[in-house]
Amino acid sequence: METKQWNELKRIIEINSWTKNKAGVDAVGNIFVEWMTPLGYTLRRHPRGEIGDHLHFVAPESTGKKLLLLGHLDTVFPPGEFETFSEDETWIYGPGVCDMKGGNYVALQALRHLHETHGAIHNIDVLLVSDEETGSDDSKYLTRELAHDYDACLVFEAAGRKDEVVIGRKGVGTFFIDITGRAAHAGNHYADGADANLEASHKLQQLVALTDLEKETTVNVGEIHGGIGANTISPSARLTFELRYTSTAERDRVLTAVEAIAAHTHIPGTTATLSGGIQRDVMAPSRAQQHLIEQVNTLCGIKLATEKRGGASDANLVAAEGVPTLDGWGPFGDGDHTIHERASKQSFVDRIALTTEVLGYWMEGRIKLEIRN
Repeated sequence: METKQWNELKRIIEINSWTKNKAGVDAVGNIFVEWMTPLGYTLRRHPRGEIGDHLHFVAPESTGKKLLLLGHLDTVFPPGEFETFSEDETWIYGPGVCDMKGGNYVALQALRHLHETHGAIHNIDVLLVSDEETGSDDSKYLTRELAHDYDACLVFEAAGRKDEVVIGRKGVGTFFIDITGRAAHAGNHYADGADANLEASHKLQQLVALTDLEKETTVNVGEIHGGIGANTISPSARLTFELRYTSTAERDRVLTAVEAIAAHTHIPGTTATLSGGIQRDVMAPSRAQQHLIEQVNTLCGIKLATEKRGGASDANLVAAEGVPTLDGWGPFGDGDHTIHERASKQSFVDRIALTTEVLGYWMEGRIKLEIRN
């Protein structure tokens, strides 16, 4: 890429876009509006009060199938923690260079090239949401709704080390069990208490026992709170835990067991309430997805490398709606979510070239999708 393009990336990287920094997220979003409008896109803005606005860029429609390019505007660092951009011959460094302002920029550059060669873009839309890093708790409803308007989706999270695209991601859910016991003096009235902490310890062990590594299912109790002091029987406790899974059968098995664990009481006098739920369902490889890969390989004369990842992204949401989805179209990078985040300069060049080619074939109607998930 030319110096101009690295400077454009620098411009958005240096704007803090922590999910809870609405002003910063919107500032980055407005720059993309500035860049996308000359390409013929109409903006459908979805305003939000506490988080950044979600931006849906819609191209003119023509005969043929519709493609969605999906990304997110937010990053993970609060203001003042990590806001710098730097580069050397091989890498660029900064918050979001690979996760995923860099990926959004790959999509933008490919669309720019497409606009230059074809004169107009049609049937390729872009959705940039503002809260992916905190679980897409707001945007997931919009993404799921819009997914039904599209025949396929490319997501611009970072590529793998060998430029892999992502064909599978674990589903993820976050849950809470709140336990109410009965306080009592631990020395004088021990028997009068109902120990919420002890009840929590029973439930914790049962939850963790649901893990099945052979099936790639994990249940992790990552946070525990309870009690008010050493001399008091604990009147309350909370378990915060996460479920990750690779199949709907495992999801259903664990959810049924979790409900039973929450409902069953080990310590008389305690009660428990379960809350939380699935944030993003599993993104499982599918025949329709494989068909899309085969089309890309044939038309581009390549063999796309593929991989599965344990982490979730918004690709999970679209795939769960039955839309053939490929993730990992951004540049290769590492150190994401740390102050060492970086992205490969050469990977930007390669990814932009490949994406431009794929989008061109899509717009020409040469990618045939005869089956869906």
